[in-house]
Order: sequence, then C-alpha cells, then structure tokens
Amino acid sequence: MKRHKLSVISALALGALTAPTLALAQAYPNKPVNVIVVFAASGPSDTIARLLSDHLGRQFGQQLVVENVAGAGGTIGTDRVAKAAPDGYTILTHHSGLTAAPALYANLKYDAKTAFEPLGLINTGPMVMLSKKDLPTKDMKELVAYLKDKGDKATIGFAGVGSNSYVCATVLQQLIGAKLSMVAYRGTGPAMNDLVGGQIDVLCDQATTAVPQIQGGTVKAYAVTSGERLASLKDVPSNKEVGFPGFEVTIWNGAYAPKGTPKDVIEKWNAAIGKFVTDPAIVE
Repeated sequence: MKRHKLSVISALALGALTAPTLALAQAYPNKPVNVIVVFAASGPSDTIARLLSDHLGRQFGQQLVVENVAGAGGTIGTDRVAKAAPDGYTILTHHSGLTAAPALYANLKYDAKTAFEPLGLINTGPMVMLSKKDLPTKDMKELVAYLKDKGDKATIGFAGVGSNSYVCATVLQQLIGAKLSMVAYRGTGPAMNDLVGGQIDVLCDQATTAVPQIQGGTVKAYAVTSGERLASLKDVPSNKEVGFPGFEVTIWNGAYAPKGTPKDVIEKWNAAIGKFVTDPAIVE
C-alpha cells in the first residue's frame, strides 16, 4: 500500500511539473519581449520599431519593450541580439545596414549571414535629401553647386558607418564629385535635431521621419532617392526629375531573431508582421 501511494504521489508530482512546462511552451509570449533598436531614439528605425512593438503587443497580449542599443553603425546592438538566447524574447529590428556591415567592419563578432532567423519585412522606401532651413539654395541644382563650392566646409550628418544615411551621403558625394565633412551621430534622430537647429548643413534621411519635418517647414527637401515622387511628398521631385537618376537609395527594415529560435515563434512573428503591414492606419 505504501509503495502504491508513493507511485501515485510521484505521478502527480511529475504531472504538476510537466503541465506548466507544456503551457509555457505553447503560450509564447508569456513575458515581455525585448525589441532591440540599433540606433538612437526618435530616428526612423526607432519610430518603426515602436509602431511595430505597439501593434504586435496588442496582437500578442504581451508587452514588447523597445531598447535603443546604438553605436558603431548598428553593430553593437546587432551583436547583442546575435548572442542572446534563441527563445523569442530578444528581437532585432534593423535596416539594410545589416547587410552592409560585413563589408565595412573588419572585426564583426557575428556572421550576418548565419546569426539570425528572419521574421519578416517591415517596410521599404526611399530617402530624402534635406538641408537646414536657412541654406541659401532653392532646388537640387543650387544645392549641388553650393556643396561643390563649399567642399569640406559643408557638413553632412549620418548615423554611423554602414547606416542608410552613410550610404546615401557617400553616393551623393560620388555623384557630385565633392568631399564634404561627415558628422557622425548615434542615429538620424539626433542628426535631424541638429539639422533643424542649423548645426549641420545637409542630411539624407528616411522618408519615415523626414516627412513631418518637411511638412512642418523646419527643413528643406530637394529630392527623394527614387524614380518617382512619394504620395506624401507630392511637391518634392524624384531623383530623375532633378537630373540624378543614379542617386537611388532604397531602404528596408526587417525583424530578426537569434539563430535557433523555435519555428513556431518565427511563424507567429511572421503572421503578426503581416497583419501590421496591412493595417490601414499603419500604411497611412
């Protein structure tokens, strides 16, 4: 009788341990998820990550906490996610700088090709060529003439080597045949603040955060880096219209998890991102 009681107790104990384990595995996410943004707050990457986190937080019924881990063109925050536990609770949001970094940084501590599981594409779009409000130029032709004349006395902001703003600034300088003074920031959010304040002359930024500043009249816009105008910037010409068809810089933002993250977690994120990108309010 005693042995029988012990076996019953053991079975009950095993069941008590197993049931919560299964429940935890099936209930992802059952605790807050950390979303790493590899650039400073208030920039386009940060804005997109916060929109995504708010939307998916409501879908998941769980908080998604955005954390800005900026520096070295986004490679510091990316390395942190690459080394995180592959359990779905540390997620990376990054743009095309993820693929540019291996060509620009010799000592990366992660392999961009193999360190992550892609969760979904968040958005794509062009960048916009901007200047401070009081720059004495009214269009792209005058801006190019001004920059060529000033050379390294003119300043252009960027969010670290390998960032979209860095690529855009590099392409611009090659096209116009001028070397400008590059001013590095931890993200284009702080760079935009300095552009609005007149501390730098020009900036190439994602349309995501450039549009409100342009519409508010705090900066000047000269061209979008795509062959067609943006619906939200109907008065800003395309690169072809201003005579720079080679000035084409298209960006994308995506979400990633560490390699080895369970397939069901990846599928849940992918489905949730699908709902996010088709939500009319987000599209607008």
